[in-house]
Amino acid sequence: MTESPIDTETPSEVRAGSRWRQWLTRLKPDAAGSDPRKLGKWSGVIIGIYLLVTTGLGIYWSGTPDHFDVRENAARYATNTQQEVVTGTTTVAALQEVIRILLEKPGGYLHNDVFPPGVWLDNMPNWEYGVLVQSRDLARALREVLSRSQSQSKEDVDLTLAEPRINFQSKSWILPASESEYGDALRFLEAYRARLAVTGENSAQFYARADNLSHWLGMIEKRLGSLSQRLSASVGQRRLNTDLAGDSAAAQSTNAPEELVVRTPWREIDDIFYESRGAAWALTQFLKAAEVDFADVLAKKNATVSLRQIIRELEAAQASVWSPVILNGSGFGLWANHSLVMASYISRANAALIDLRELLAQG
Repeated sequence: MTESPIDTETPSEVRAGSRWRQWLTRLKPDAAGSDPRKLGKWSGVIIGIYLLVTTGLGIYWSGTPDHFDVRENAARYATNTQQEVVTGTTTVAALQEVIRILLEKPGGYLHNDVFPPGVWLDNMPNWEYGVLVQSRDLARALREVLSRSQSQSKEDVDLTLAEPRINFQSKSWILPASESEYGDALRFLEAYRARLAVTGENSAQFYARADNLSHWLGMIEKRLGSLSQRLSASVGQRRLNTDLAGDSAAAQSTNAPEELVVRTPWREIDDIFYESRGAAWALTQFLKAAEVDFADVLAKKNATVSLRQIIRELEAAQASVWSPVILNGSGFGLWANHSLVMASYISRANAALIDLRELLAQG
């Protein structure tokens, strides 16, 4: 009877097998589940870093852009096309620069963001909307009156393409994105501005007349009046219904109570505040440009100082806010009410605007 051979291993083979088994053991999670805890730890670190970075970006993106010199801005745009600065160049170039800043400032255009940190931000998107509304009004004024000598004259072809694109919905993030439409509007505004300095058949016109300026200021007047009322409603008010006041034959679609209680929801208080700041920022640039293009008209009516006072009130509405939050104290209470302070500046600018329009209407 033969014996089966006995397998033997060399010492080196034993050491290699031992190291192999140790390595396999490390790959297997132990009974206490230490690997899942490590995974959760690293996941928490990664998420924390991500939140820290996005928070920092959000703070950086929330900074308000600086003002720009409208004369230097107009000269730069004219130089780019090797043209001279003519009547209307300063106003159109100011509109172009405001839209460009809206699209290219830190973080870009945030009003339609659907991903962090843009989707978390609140103040800057509302600031952008205030800027956008004023840009839309100026684009409409350019198309309807500033580029036309009379009501029967022909519309400018580039402005008919630019104005509806600026009025594209502000929160579309795809197919098409709002930024894409506003970028197209910039191209058509550039084409119109470049044609202002061209003579001949393809030229464009900007008519700096008192009635044209008054028409645009009337649009601004309604915007500022609305913002003032919305800001004042932060503390809640009981208002008499004056919708039909001044006309005994006036009528409206449905009956309304004689007294209204108006109060802004607390979640919208800072939204209206920053929308007003954005509107004031854009209007400051546009009115400074109008002071250049309508200089002769304003001087003839002795209204230059009135326009400058409006600009000063709007600049005061953009002073730094040192509080980390927008306070909403009662009218004469212990705490400040930032909305009422803003409403004060907006209302004073609106009152000066009404006076300016009256000056322009005088012969």
